[in-house]
Amino acid sequence: MEKIDYLVAGHISADVIPGGTKIGGAVAYAGRTAQALGCRTAALTSAAPGYNWEAALPGILVHAVPAAETTTFENVYTPSGRVQTVHGWAERLTTAHLPESWKRASIVHLAPIANEVDPDLIYSFSNSVVGLTPQGWLRRWDENGRVYATNWERAAEILPLAAAVILSEEDLPDRATLEAYRQWSRLLVLTQGKEGCTLFMDDEVQHIPAPVVREVEPTGAGDIFAAAFLTRLYQTAGNPWEAARFANEIASLSVTKPDLPSKITLIQEHMRQYIER
Repeated sequence: MEKIDYLVAGHISADVIPGGTKIGGAVAYAGRTAQALGCRTAALTSAAPGYNWEAALPGILVHAVPAAETTTFENVYTPSGRVQTVHGWAERLTTAHLPESWKRASIVHLAPIANEVDPDLIYSFSNSVVGLTPQGWLRRWDENGRVYATNWERAAEILPLAAAVILSEEDLPDRATLEAYRQWSRLLVLTQGKEGCTLFMDDEVQHIPAPVVREVEPTGAGDIFAAAFLTRLYQTAGNPWEAARFANEIASLSVTKPDLPSKITLIQEHMRQYIER
């Protein structure tokens, strides 16, 4: 089997919108971005039987663990912030589900959205650039599905094993968590929306501003950033500053379009122009 360039692990999600649902989850936004950047991309994921993977992840190799239901999120925006509810949860993703040949992927992105990715998966990749977007390990929910921020008990064990840890200010339950993650991570990237991102590596802290654009729809920008960052980090043999600059550029493009297909089309067009220059 041909080697995988970019492997993303996490649940696809159905995000509730007026009149129905739309495709969500880091596996969709990051996976399709990696593909648009020229990577042969694969996804380890889970959903209910009959899920239309070709529509959700066209051209991406999918290993889908069967589940009784598809992970479903509903977001309600209030004056005091976002209220998030999880209405369904697919199957947990473990080492037992990982195709043997995928263990040799060049880039691995563990991308939980609802504590569905077994952190032990990281031990399967001895020669890969492994990136984490740990937001799903920082979530818990009550009996009604209401989502809250929580501490991740295995952070001190798992974070040092990754080449890069990427999270947003919204993912963190408190400032103390950021300080702890800085200590445990080899490279920590804090995304800050239109402000860009801040990199923490050893004792060095550097802010990388993002291009100024007219924002239309920011959904998925963090996952798009992560895919672009990890891809560029691999391509540059580990240059985090260039990876951050490139990821800011790609994520900023994405927020100017209203939905995932149009975001991906714009990234593809941008990359064609990038190659031609």
